[in-house]
Amino acid sequence: MPTSRDNFDALCSILAGLADATAAFLGVMLAVWIRFDSGLVPLFNEILPPRFMYVAAAAALAPLLTLIFRQIGLYVRPQLGPFGDKLPRIVRGVALTLLSALALSFVVRVASWPPYSRTAALMAFFTVLATVLVERFALFRIELHWARRSAPIRRVLIIGVDDLAARLRRALEREPRLRSRLAGYLLPVEPGGREVTLSSAIVPKLVKGHIGELEKIVADEQIDEVILADPGIARPRLTEILFHCERNLIPFRMVPDLYGVLTSRVNVNHVADIPLIGMASWPLDAFWNRVLKRLEDIVGALVGLLLSAPLILAAAPLVKCGSPGPVFFRQPRCGINGKIFTMFKLRTMTADAESETGPVWATPNDPRRTRIGRFLRRWNLDELPQFWNVLKGDMSLVGPRPERPHFVEQFKDGIGHYMTRHVSRPGMTGWAQVNGLRGDTSIRDRVQHDLYYLENWSLAFDLKILLQTFFNRQNAY
Repeated sequence: MPTSRDNFDALCSILAGLADATAAFLGVMLAVWIRFDSGLVPLFNEILPPRFMYVAAAAALAPLLTLIFRQIGLYVRPQLGPFGDKLPRIVRGVALTLLSALALSFVVRVASWPPYSRTAALMAFFTVLATVLVERFALFRIELHWARRSAPIRRVLIIGVDDLAARLRRALEREPRLRSRLAGYLLPVEPGGREVTLSSAIVPKLVKGHIGELEKIVADEQIDEVILADPGIARPRLTEILFHCERNLIPFRMVPDLYGVLTSRVNVNHVADIPLIGMASWPLDAFWNRVLKRLEDIVGALVGLLLSAPLILAAAPLVKCGSPGPVFFRQPRCGINGKIFTMFKLRTMTADAESETGPVWATPNDPRRTRIGRFLRRWNLDELPQFWNVLKGDMSLVGPRPERPHFVEQFKDGIGHYMTRHVSRPGMTGWAQVNGLRGDTSIRDRVQHDLYYLENWSLAFDLKILLQTFFNRQNAY
């Protein structure tokens, strides 16, 4: 049934299409102005072309861009997640639009018109991209502003009372563009059924009843959407819930929990008329994504080594004077597919730091640190030699941090999905680290952040993490 929420999202999509078309038109005309009128590009006595041909080209390119943007899902509303996640698709959409426009210009070329300027066409990619990015960012902020100041209009009932259900509520609250609010939780069992544990994050008064009272609670609480967050519910009961929601035109969703993996990457394939649900491939399983990430690593490592060389040379004598021992600290770590490699760091502790204790975590005010070591660790400067590991291919600029084999053996059986972190090269920095999960912090939380990174990888996400690394020193001890 149409709702004001549907109209709101539809209006946002229409406005986005009109704004994109306007930005594309202005981007083309900006390129034409730069090429022929600004004086920034020499004309070499060229005959200035009639402007109407470029106005016509811009007018044709504008709807073409909206069609391509629609095909790659840029008008799906609500647009969730940060703006940076959309950058790769926007760049791809603009590139496809310009390439398609150039191809069409050869097919429908008017004989009486002079050829289009190749310089202007090249400039158009950058100017259209710039105008669309500015317009898209402004629209993103406007939609977010509207959503934050609009009252939630969908009441959500969550079936489940465990930590997953509590986390789902927090996720709903963090996305104002969903315009949803929690009506309450429902115990996934009837009295006398299997035992369930109430999450410490759930206020008992929000538990409205048990699964057997679903129909009454849906009616009394005026529920607009039901979400199943407990995968242990019996199949007959699940069928009843589905039929009830269908009869009352209430959207029903469920959190997939395949083999205990909480993931957003679920893939559905069909064999004849039988749907098969499985885990979708990682973004870095795609060949070209791996090529792009490796190019990013090589360029970043070369630049990093060039810029960090003076710092490493300046730190070397200080490390040597701080305590006896080598300047560089070599340590075995687990890399991609669990392969062991030697990781390099500037030494920040005494040479015999673990001779009596064996492998242990660094702690705040760790007495094993040297004076210069405290400074290096505080500002992450001890990690600079790892640019060499990145250039060699042992590591990446961004990824799950590599762990020592001793700890990997401890965690791989006791921490769910821990070894999944090793499907890609480990990183100098990572999503867990910029969120303060380093040193003696929760391993489960680290794994959750690492899996989120692997599931949502993009060059824009890598750039975001690299930028945050410069400003985040939480738990750097």
